[in-house]
Amino acid sequence: MMQEETGFSTHKIADKAILIGLSHRNQPQEKTIEYLDELDFLARTAGLEVVYRFTQKLDRPDIRTYIGKGKLADVKLYIQTHSIPVIIFDDELSPSQLRNLEKELACKIYDRSLLILDIFSLRAQTAQSRTQVELARLQYLLPRLTNMWTHLERQRGGTGTRGGSGEKEIETDRRIIRDQISLLKTRLAKINKQSETQRKSRDGIVRVALVGYTNVGKSTLMQRLSKSDVFAENKLFATVDSTVRKVVLNEIPFLLTDTVGFIRKLPHGLIESFKSTLDEVREADILLHVIDLPHPSYEEHMQVVQSTLAEIKANDKIVVLVFNKVDVYLKNIQNDPDALSLQEIDKMYTGKENSNRVFISATENLNIDKLRAVLIEKVTTVHCTIYPNYLL
Repeated sequence: MMQEETGFSTHKIADKAILIGLSHRNQPQEKTIEYLDELDFLARTAGLEVVYRFTQKLDRPDIRTYIGKGKLADVKLYIQTHSIPVIIFDDELSPSQLRNLEKELACKIYDRSLLILDIFSLRAQTAQSRTQVELARLQYLLPRLTNMWTHLERQRGGTGTRGGSGEKEIETDRRIIRDQISLLKTRLAKINKQSETQRKSRDGIVRVALVGYTNVGKSTLMQRLSKSDVFAENKLFATVDSTVRKVVLNEIPFLLTDTVGFIRKLPHGLIESFKSTLDEVREADILLHVIDLPHPSYEEHMQVVQSTLAEIKANDKIVVLVFNKVDVYLKNIQNDPDALSLQEIDKMYTGKENSNRVFISATENLNIDKLRAVLIEKVTTVHCTIYPNYLL
């Protein structure tokens, strides 16, 4: 059972949960199944056991309860029959949808955004990331408070604020959250100023950042390139805090940064709160875009990364596409006559704006030397713009 360790929550998340997703005109059934597979992975990362999935075809989510009345009745019967305390929806729920669902189902309701925020809460290690996650989570909770939510018991403490009506309790919660948000923003501004000073102290040295969808192997690649111990795990968001290492290749030093992974439907508030951490990406000279090649939706993952980079105004960098896990990909396609070869995939990206491509396996140390050679070329080019007399 997973328990919050943050300063703003003491609730426990139960072991068993069910998932709910919709198929509609812009999201066919097969895509819904894929999204629920990812949501299942998120739930397991959070320490939950997913025991069942519900899907429904609707033109658009129901404005009151996300799913239709009939499906809602099916879900209610299932959770009552099997004593399921947690339901996770694959999309972000509006405050009114959340209130209606909690009233109807009388259990803990999570959407994808809140689940991701909880995982970030557990993964964050530094004062900066903890503050960023806490701020994003409180901003998410503020418009969604209901009588059933128990996220703020620790803040209330023994102040005697529980004696009024439900409406007064919610107002007390809102006041607590607003005060906390104000405090966290002040604290985060101070931390961000310190981080900015640290980054300025690195002027004069080339910066390389690893970016990519979550769980693509960035931290493992970081270990290979920097030859240092960096936490890597087969879970989503194994890395939340940026990790910076100094690397020297061909006698040229540069800074290599491992950053938080991106994901579909990432809460906008989390992106806003993490923009200071993502400054490591924005201020990098070179991006190594790591891609999980065996994943059936790797191209969509690439688009998610590219759109997120555009959102944080970091899409004007030198980019090297690093197709990872080729050992797994080659095994997977042995009995698939329609699968593309590595050469065919390589041709797909020939001539594109960022046409630097390397196919590697970070876990098997395959083609890492080739990646180093490409990296030396790119780092040398940037280094010479900083120090024009370097090669003289």
